[in-house]
Amino acid sequence: MMAVSSACKDGNKDGLDNGKYVRYTPEQVEALERLYHDCPKPSSMRRQQLIRECPILSNIEPKQIKVWFQNRRCREKQRKEASRLQAVNRKLSAMNKLLMEENDRLQKQVSQLVYENSYFRQHTQNATLATTDTSCESVVTSGQHQLTSQHPPRDASPAGLMSLAEETLTEFLSKATGTAVEWVQMPGMKPGPDSIGIIAISHGCPGVAARACGLVGLEPSRVAEILKDRHSWFRGCRAVDVLNVLSTGNGGTIELLYMQLYAPTTLAPARDFWLLRYTSVLEDGSLVVCERSLNNTQNGPSMPAVQQFVRAEMLPSGYLIRPCEGGGSIIHIVDHMDLEPWSVPEVLRPLYESSTLLAQKTTMAALRHLRQISQEVSQQPNVTGWGRRPAALRALSQRLSKGFNEAVNGFTVEGWSMLESDGIDDVTVLVNSSPAKMMGGDISYANGFPSMSNAVLCAKASMLLQNVPPAVLLRFLREHRSEWADSSIDAYSAAAIKAGPSSLIGVRTASFGSQVILPLAHTIEHEEFMEVIKLESMGHYREDMIMAGDIFLLQLCSGVDENAAGTCAELIFAPIDSSFSDDAPIIPSGFRIIPIDSGIDSSSPNRTLDLASALEVGPTGNKASGENSGHCGSTKSVMTIAFQFAIEVHLQDNVAAMARQYVRSIIASVQRVALALSPSCFSSHAGFRSPPGTPEAHTLAQWICHSYRCYLGVELLSEGSESNLKTLWHHSDAVMCCSLKALPTFTFANQAGLDMLETTLVALQDITLEKIFDDNGRKILCSEFPQIMQQGFMCLQGGICLSSMGRPISYERAVAWKVLNEEENAHCICFMFINWSFV
Repeated sequence: MMAVSSACKDGNKDGLDNGKYVRYTPEQVEALERLYHDCPKPSSMRRQQLIRECPILSNIEPKQIKVWFQNRRCREKQRKEASRLQAVNRKLSAMNKLLMEENDRLQKQVSQLVYENSYFRQHTQNATLATTDTSCESVVTSGQHQLTSQHPPRDASPAGLMSLAEETLTEFLSKATGTAVEWVQMPGMKPGPDSIGIIAISHGCPGVAARACGLVGLEPSRVAEILKDRHSWFRGCRAVDVLNVLSTGNGGTIELLYMQLYAPTTLAPARDFWLLRYTSVLEDGSLVVCERSLNNTQNGPSMPAVQQFVRAEMLPSGYLIRPCEGGGSIIHIVDHMDLEPWSVPEVLRPLYESSTLLAQKTTMAALRHLRQISQEVSQQPNVTGWGRRPAALRALSQRLSKGFNEAVNGFTVEGWSMLESDGIDDVTVLVNSSPAKMMGGDISYANGFPSMSNAVLCAKASMLLQNVPPAVLLRFLREHRSEWADSSIDAYSAAAIKAGPSSLIGVRTASFGSQVILPLAHTIEHEEFMEVIKLESMGHYREDMIMAGDIFLLQLCSGVDENAAGTCAELIFAPIDSSFSDDAPIIPSGFRIIPIDSGIDSSSPNRTLDLASALEVGPTGNKASGENSGHCGSTKSVMTIAFQFAIEVHLQDNVAAMARQYVRSIIASVQRVALALSPSCFSSHAGFRSPPGTPEAHTLAQWICHSYRCYLGVELLSEGSESNLKTLWHHSDAVMCCSLKALPTFTFANQAGLDMLETTLVALQDITLEKIFDDNGRKILCSEFPQIMQQGFMCLQGGICLSSMGRPISYERAVAWKVLNEEENAHCICFMFINWSFV
């Protein structure tokens, strides 16, 4: 005990069981260190081998060597912990500095508001003393002056640009650290050591604005380099072209930029900017990169209007980057824009008038990207999903996002042309006969197999959704692909890749179209993740398509966090061949859901896609209802759908008709799912869909358990602290209820029942009772059904039934009983299949 307790006191002394110390020579320590780096925890045999191989250790006993390694591991652990605590301390110190600066700024703002309040109060008192006629004349005169005043054109000569750059710098700094804009903390974003930073949005200023302050573990010059390359981290940025560069006398640079941003939906045009960017170093060593629009200039270069783009304005914005003690940088980001909301339909204007959306899409995206790069730099290069490094996976996700944005926008300069409508304008179809540069790969050859595809067809549409949170809907689309996707279309899309023999060996199942999710990577805040979807056993398409039976989809998913305020949710996927090569063509399709109601600053409801959300209700049911009350109103979101297909040009009319019909069927499926997931279709116990005439989830569970006890004389569920509904939902046997109609349909099933039927709560009510039994089972059920109604229950011998996908299921035995409501009337029939399994 003495040896172990004093083990870490001296690097060259190690204890023995008798409490004595052994002093090692430098040569001995060097030999032990070499082994430690190769094997920090050697076995007894390895330690004895070391003594034999190193003569300088011959006078040391194996037990002493063991204690030395114990002490060495202890010191290593202490060093790592000390390093971690120092990093946390540096971060807390930096955050404390930011908070103190923010506190100073708020105090200045309070003083300014007090002064303004006193001024306006005095002005109001003076106005009441004036005559009515004079006041009216003053108001009219003032209004006319405001209507006729215009900003004169700015000088865009080199000297004029230098003056404009200095003015931009001053205005930017007044927003970043001063009181030029009234900043309010963004809802749901609380500063702390584990937060992304201090996020604020503007209140009452022209346009939309957002500000972020944070700490990143990169040097200021590296931070500036990354942020200036906006195209690498901002998914909504299509292009940034530097058209001119001027050097300034103070060592800074002035750049003239032309930037294009994608439109997020098919219902609005894209935006572009003609910008001045000024990079300089302040007297305190801080690095500043600031930008503003050059929309109203003369005597210098200009940028004419571009077709399919609306010219927007960037007000003074940028980045203030200060070196941090101990390494890293403290960064202030300000984004301030006027996105010209007049140019979009009125229902979409909140998208262009929301500072919260600007903060999430642009400001916070910059901080996340910097933290991601910082983490990759601080750690050893590591290989993640499918042999890819983080940078390679990031490039793949950017290709997916760019391909989807290009499809949604359909720019003519990229080769897109619109096909004639079929008389209904709900779905727009475009074709691109030169898609190679857009997809980032060659579709003529893929994986060594020649491809006949020489064009890409895109069918896209947008739709308005109400009363369904984007995160909930997107999660359903991701987890229940069979509810909306057509497996034959998936196979058709994958055929364009022309995969060779599969290089990914996996276990095949007997089911058709089953879905396996193989995770690839998450971003640092888990706001986004990428995965590979394997659709198994698509074997009956092999003869037509010369491809492996399994289909692989590379999928990008973001915005699934229900608690993130106003988050845009995306599900983008593209078929890939089994080799998953970096240069393979990517033709993305998918969904984008953006909240557009005025309540996007409030937190999303805390619900899930099944009964699990109702399981915690009970005595606290009112609390759950209250949490969702803010979202049971007219919350709105816009969903954009875009599906792309590689085609042969001479077949574009046939494929266009198929694509229109497919997108329309997806729209119908989404509308049905959205209606089912809408809070208005949920009971106060959120999470359980209550069809017309059915009881609440908890009440139904009580009726099921009470009726079982009455008819069979035993308890269905074991007693415990959990509610009946929660215990029933997690019961190992399949429990399901069907209606008492001429053609009974299922109205409820627990998790095991849904697994057995291979369905979801949304699609459950489309399954009839007779569909799950074969001919013999239906005969037995018809003959024994009167017994259930008279006696109240019936026991069935083991047999075979079918899932909704037609898969045979064996069960050891089954019990059916009549479920009575509170008035002792028959409400439904409940079945329980015991020890079931797929054949």
